[in-house]
Amino acid sequence: QPMMVETGLASWYGREFHGKLTASGEVFNQEKFTAAHRTLPWGSRVKVTNLTNGKSVEVRINDRGPFSKGRIIDVSRAAARVLGLVASGIASVRVERLADSEQSKELVLQDK
Repeated sequence: QPMMVETGLASWYGREFHGKLTASGEVFNQEKFTAAHRTLPWGSRVKVTNLTNGKSVEVRINDRGPFSKGRIIDVSRAAARVLGLVASGIASVRVERLADSEQSKELVLQDK
């Protein structure tokens, strides 16, 4: 059972922030599976599912945002590609905060 579930709009960010510091102090890399959320603690892992096409991806929270009204999460370009939202820019999503036991070991390796 996820620790938290919310639905709303997701957007993505990439090139213009690549190499800059995130709110957590980590350097943003648009090719890592990370995301910005307004309130979740740094390092939280969430599963983001595109409600239009059913595609999902697991990301780690390392930044704050989004700051656009009505959006609940900003994902990296890498995550946006998996979700199929690079072209559209935004999509309706479900965000589920994962307990440690639900986290993918594969993502941990990709994201280090």
